[in-house]
Amino acid sequence: QVQLVESGGGLVQAGGSLRLSCVASGSVFTINDMGWYRQAPGKQRELVATITSGGSTNYVNFVKGRFTISRDNTKNTVYLQMNSLNPEDTAVYYCHADRFIKGAIRLRYWGQGTQVTVSS
Repeated sequence: QVQLVESGGGLVQAGGSLRLSCVASGSVFTINDMGWYRQAPGKQRELVATITSGGSTNYVNFVKGRFTISRDNTKNTVYLQMNSLNPEDTAVYYCHADRFIKGAIRLRYWGQGTQVTVSS
């Protein structure tokens, strides 16, 4: 099992910055990819960014250039640096960690989320 705990959310004004952290514990040696999703009230959970164990990153278009995902494997932690925040970024941000078992089988673990609120 893998446990994930997010932190770093809060209330900021438009144009501000936040850095989210997600610390993994448990079977951390089994983790492959990690990443971030977000979910705004009344909307579907959507992908924000992912990072592989080797450091390759992928970003959704609406955050590319503003957000940066990184990881520190020695600390079992993934980060999301968020700059130039706007009210549309307001959501609960969830960390995930993936285990690839075999073939197409994937186990995805989720954190409990951290609230990010961006005021106008």
